[in-house]
Amino acid sequence: MEKMQVTIRGDSMWPSLKDGQEIICSPYNGQTIFLNQVVIFTHPFNNSIIAAKRVKQIQDRKLFVEGDNPDPTASDDSHNFGWINFESVIAVAD
Repeated sequence: MEKMQVTIRGDSMWPSLKDGQEIICSPYNGQTIFLNQVVIFTHPFNNSIIAAKRVKQIQDRKLFVEGDNPDPTASDDSHNFGWINFESVIAVAD
């Protein structure tokens, strides 16, 4: 499976992942997604936005994702847009 490189933009994943940091990901093709894994996905309300967040809950083929930043206003995540579908996932961080 070919890997892909993703550049983190913004501070929602700070301090784990910093703005401008590059991470290596595997394209999502149905493999198991685990709790606390970082996923890359299309934003549920705007398909032109690609986001990276950490999986906090998995239920009924849906994911609840959050940013790592302890400031609750620093991340647009499932607290704002709700659960995301597995079909929105583009890649998983290695």
